[in-house]
Amino acid sequence: MDRGTLVPDDVTIGMVRARFQEPDIRRGTVLDGFPRTVVQAVAVDEILADLGTSIRAVLCIDVPDEALVARIAGRLVCHDCQALFHRTSNPFVTCPQNRCRGEHLYRRDDDGEETVRARLATYHARTEPLIDFYARRSLLVRIPGAAPAAVVSAAIGLALERLQAVPAPGES
Repeated sequence: MDRGTLVPDDVTIGMVRARFQEPDIRRGTVLDGFPRTVVQAVAVDEILADLGTSIRAVLCIDVPDEALVARIAGRLVCHDCQALFHRTSNPFVTCPQNRCRGEHLYRRDDDGEETVRARLATYHARTEPLIDFYARRSLLVRIPGAAPAAVVSAAIGLALERLQAVPAPGES
């Protein structure tokens, strides 16, 4: 992960298979960041088919690469209280816990620009094909991710509300 590469498929698929067996997600769940490859997507389809259900929609949050690099490489975390800041969009002013004056801020190793660019290269090579995979099945819902956070959040909320209004396979 620190190099910007993916965890092996057998590991992630096994974790998802085990998690899908838990009773608390029988009514549904949202997967964030998985599947990341077509092989994983096919495995999810197989796991869900065994459980008598299927994917209802896939949200694709579209953000240009340079915007992602700026967002991620500018993140700062307080080592003391784990509060999140950003060099330009949410700079440190005061500690939300009133415990420091910003002296504990750091950038995580995996948020460096070189690592972010490596992660994006991995995304384009291995994950981006999922867009066509799900679009061909009419499951893809695109969200404009370069908009302000409140607009993106509202678009995601609206998409999820619409999904809740549609019965899942096997429901009436």
